Amino acid sequence: MIKPLNDRVLIKMVEAEETTKSGIILSSGSQEKPQIAEVVAVGPGGLDENGKKIEMQVKKGDKVITSKYSGTEVKYEGTEYIIVRQSDILATVE
Repeated sequence: MIKPLNDRVLIKMVEAEETTKSGIILSSGSQEKPQIAEVVAVGPGGLDENGKKIEMQVKKGDKVITSKYSGTEVKYEGTEYIIVRQSDILATVE
């Protein structure tokens, strides 16, 4: 089990849709890389450079949008994850 430290968040990218809303099947080459991820685990928070406590604003199961090239990619037990700082998360998806 991967447990993020401090203000880091473990995310897993959500699979791209294989069909459009109108039912057209897309080939893998025409699919855009998904930018929505699911939060798998959240660190306990930490302290910023001024010693102020960082509160975690996301929780396990949240859907989030992150910066396109942020984080560190990790492969664990055959599954690909990304570890990002909470500040790299741009928004939650409801």
